[in-house]
Amino acid sequence: MSTTPSADAIVVGAGPAGAAAAFHLASAGRRVILLEQQQSPGQANPCGGGMAASVQRWFPFDLSPAVDQVIRRVRFTWALEDPVTAELPGDAPFWIVRRRVLDAFLSRQAQEAGAELRCSSPAEAIGREDGLWQVRLAGGETLRAPGLVVSDGSGSHHAGALGLGPARPRFASTVSVEVDGPLLEADTARFDFGLVHHGFCWAFPRQGGTSIGVGTFIGQQSADANAVLAALLPNLGLPPDAGQRRSGRLRIWDGHHPLHRDGVVVAGDAASLCDPFLAEGLRPSLMSGSRAGQALASWLGGDSQALAGYSAAMRHDWGDSMAWGKRIAQVFYRVPKVGYQLGIKRPTAPQRIAQILSGEMGYGDIAQRVIRRLLFQRG
Repeated sequence: MSTTPSADAIVVGAGPAGAAAAFHLASAGRRVILLEQQQSPGQANPCGGGMAASVQRWFPFDLSPAVDQVIRRVRFTWALEDPVTAELPGDAPFWIVRRRVLDAFLSRQAQEAGAELRCSSPAEAIGREDGLWQVRLAGGETLRAPGLVVSDGSGSHHAGALGLGPARPRFASTVSVEVDGPLLEADTARFDFGLVHHGFCWAFPRQGGTSIGVGTFIGQQSADANAVLAALLPNLGLPPDAGQRRSGRLRIWDGHHPLHRDGVVVAGDAASLCDPFLAEGLRPSLMSGSRAGQALASWLGGDSQALAGYSAAMRHDWGDSMAWGKRIAQVFYRVPKVGYQLGIKRPTAPQRIAQILSGEMGYGDIAQRVIRRLLFQRG
């Protein structure tokens, strides 16, 4: 058996986190193999595609070619009524992207930096031997490298097996729809908290259509998604049966867990970083992928504390806010009508949520006041 490394690092999964990690590793001069199980990056990823424009800070190249729409305001409703609108701060605070476009764009950037992209290459098994990570592909080939990034999405089979992230991930259930057609308001993202039991639905405008989703964040999908969509779509000026439904699961944040071991890091949805309240997944994916790639490059360069530093930084910069987001979600989604009236309808609340979506504020900045209000002011 050969013990010659195939590369300095292998990245499993070419979604936003994996492509970001591969780019930063390759930019640091590391030999990288980026594995994608589909025929092309982003091919089978249902995703609303919303992300804060602040993600630009993690990349030295312009992300705007991957941006489909710029969102200027967010509208909240209760059962499609009682609207509240918040203007988003900044010049370009929230972007809508198509995952197929974003993933392909980031993968090209990684390739231009020197990474090797291999599509139709699912990783069937991962182990470690003689100081090298061994990744066996579906065709029988085994790749070897001292460094490894696990970024294979919400359905990851490898993160838990390697002791990375939560042993028993918590999931939100989703149904997503892509509908082509005219837009009512091209610069407005919509969230409705009254149609879905223990969750919400959303509508994000994109070029030539709308990305629509239904999510349940406590327990299993209890809402009839088709009934929800039949009510929501006409409200958007669309036929009630428009679009093809796709079911999925979001692997949401559920506590602090190690995101590294010796020579390996987990990033993106595989690390269970998705926001448990507003379902934001792209910003933590790009944040963790970028930092994972940088940390692994430093570790390969001899910094023995770099990977522990990655886990610590993600806990401080994302996990601490998500801990408060989880507490808000647990209270809000159990009494959503009360939550809407005491939370969303308050004069300052929509702007606070807009600041959270834009990355300017974390849940910890508002959590104690919000939770106290929901628990003790229901009457």
